[in-house]
Amino acid sequence: MPENTTYRRLDQPLLGRARFEVDPEWFARFSERIARFLGTGRFLAIQTVIVIVWIALNLTAWFGSWDPYPFILLNLAFSTQAAYAAPLILLAQNRQDDRDRVSLEEDRARAERTKADTEYLARELAALRIAVGEVATRDYLRGELDKLCERLGAEPDPATERARARLSRRGDG
Repeated sequence: MPENTTYRRLDQPLLGRARFEVDPEWFARFSERIARFLGTGRFLAIQTVIVIVWIALNLTAWFGSWDPYPFILLNLAFSTQAAYAAPLILLAQNRQDDRDRVSLEEDRARAERTKADTEYLARELAALRIAVGEVATRDYLRGELDKLCERLGAEPDPATERARARLSRRGDG
């Protein structure tokens, strides 16, 4: 057996050689376009015109009618069309199901993220409410200072009294 003297790797394709590449989705996209066309009024109108012309030509031709009255050839054409249309429509439906499945998964993931974000914000809001509940307000501090002043026997600060009067007029006091 002769020895391989080219020393090329057999697990890698040759470079520079023209390869025939086919887009695997090409036929699926093409069948989807056909299925969309088969479901239109335009297709039904064209098909109706073709059938009427077919029948009229075969009924009025005195000689040379290629498909006499039972219209077997027309029936064969319809059968062939149905044989190809059904799988194309099913292929288009399968592609639509795949798109719907992907969309549903994305919606589900988005809903889970939204739920997690909402739960996080609810926890943060609860923590803020608890923290605000523990914060000393101005009124609390003023009251405590007034109590302390009374205990010490000192008079309250006039600036504090003016601020309290101003707040009570505004309705904040």
